[in-house]
Amino acid sequence: MSATAKSPWIIHYDASSCNGCDIEVLACLTPLYDVERFGIINTGNPKHADIFLVTGSVNERNGSVLQQIYSQMPEPKVVIACGVCACTGGIFRECYNTLGGIDKAIPVDVYAPGCAVRPEAIIDAVVVGLGVLEQKRVSLASGTLEEASLPSRLTAADKMVADQTVRASALAETIG
Repeated sequence: MSATAKSPWIIHYDASSCNGCDIEVLACLTPLYDVERFGIINTGNPKHADIFLVTGSVNERNGSVLQQIYSQMPEPKVVIACGVCACTGGIFRECYNTLGGIDKAIPVDVYAPGCAVRPEAIIDAVVVGLGVLEQKRVSLASGTLEEASLPSRLTAADKMVADQTVRASALAETIG
């Protein structure tokens, strides 16, 4: 077992959420849940983080920010989608500028659904993420870990609605 499994560092990013899940993430740090007693540290630097905890849905503006933070994290890394908005887009998935869950921008390892997700579910997701992190560490050591490819450009016109992209639907209506 590696030292990271005993003391993972987490970076949290709010990708346009309603702040309900963000409050629950902060509740994990309070004395009631006190995740720091397990060695879990919340950091602000992606270069020090092992786990990327994301709340909220992806839109055109924050997709590239998510990808940038993800690419700055060292391998192996784990991504946790916290809350229904991060998992699927939630109640915002039908909005014109929302692309969906964070898996539209970066690969997700663990999903923690809920609106708002409870601190217990966040802690459980981190524990599952530690298992995934250890598997990735073994794969990295053996040379079999493959780096995930990221979408090159994220736009709302590429969002799928009724089995076609918004762009294709608009062109079909325009051309007639």
